[in-house]
Amino acid sequence: MKILVTGTAGFIGSHLAASLLQDGHRVVGLDNFNDYYSVRLKRDRHERLTCQGGYTGVEGDLCDARLLTALFKEHGFDVVCHLAAQAGVRYSLTHPFVYEKANLEGFLNILEACRHARTPRLVYASSSSVYGGNTKLPFSESDPVDHPVSLYAATKKANELMAHTYSHLFGVQTIGLRFFTVYGPWGRPDMALWMFTESMLAGRPIKVFNHGRMRRDFTYIDDIIAGVKASLFQPGLAPYEIFNLGNHQSENLLEMIRVLSESLGVEPKTELLPMQPGDVEATYADVSLAGAKLGFRPTTSIAQGIPRFVSWYREYHKC
Repeated sequence: MKILVTGTAGFIGSHLAASLLQDGHRVVGLDNFNDYYSVRLKRDRHERLTCQGGYTGVEGDLCDARLLTALFKEHGFDVVCHLAAQAGVRYSLTHPFVYEKANLEGFLNILEACRHARTPRLVYASSSSVYGGNTKLPFSESDPVDHPVSLYAATKKANELMAHTYSHLFGVQTIGLRFFTVYGPWGRPDMALWMFTESMLAGRPIKVFNHGRMRRDFTYIDDIIAGVKASLFQPGLAPYEIFNLGNHQSENLLEMIRVLSESLGVEPKTELLPMQPGDVEATYADVSLAGAKLGFRPTTSIAQGIPRFVSWYREYHKC
């Protein structure tokens, strides 16, 4: 197939594009290489794709509707996977209009392009953050998601509503994926695992919020990619679907730090702090729906995944 993947310089997008190319698909990748975090890291991810046959990289912005129209007209995509977005909960507290442009206007442009090109299926990234302050665990797709606690979460919920409208009015099949704390090689520097690793290797204390009383459904990148690919190709899905993609394990943050400490061979220094605005105490994915409809079966524990991340981190940074 010919597949458009947005965000191919990003963490999940670069892994997805590499996997699709390995399977023999042709991939067009779109990214604007913004400076939210290291542009060098994004260039390095993207460079791994450009040397592979079947890949076409395009540097451009989702808010450029003319560019999207031209890409869809030129390539006639069989399916679209929209992973590009402005990420980060805390950044949305200080840079709200960046989220309005990328996550709302950009997503609307993708929907419009899919509508007019009659693209058979659009798979897009939502987030576990849409569950907001929910306290019932694990989080299920049928749970209410009407109380986001950050603007980032609100934009992801808005994406799900916008997708529903386009499925209902225009017949665009939309598959939304609520990702839960994805980690692994080539990960994001703004995520806790990367920041803890960087600080521990430098001998600095790590900032542990809510005094360590945090739980996260840490999901390894290979498991996420398996779920995304199933969403792209699985037959028999409804015109509008939402799936949790998580590890179905809610891990204590202090346990994650312990596994990381063992992997690094470094004893952590911790600075215990209160809960941050926009954060939630626990996430935990019920993946039974994704299991039933997509055959999604996460298999990687943090005891397996964190050492793989550490190995990559040391190699990438030569440390």
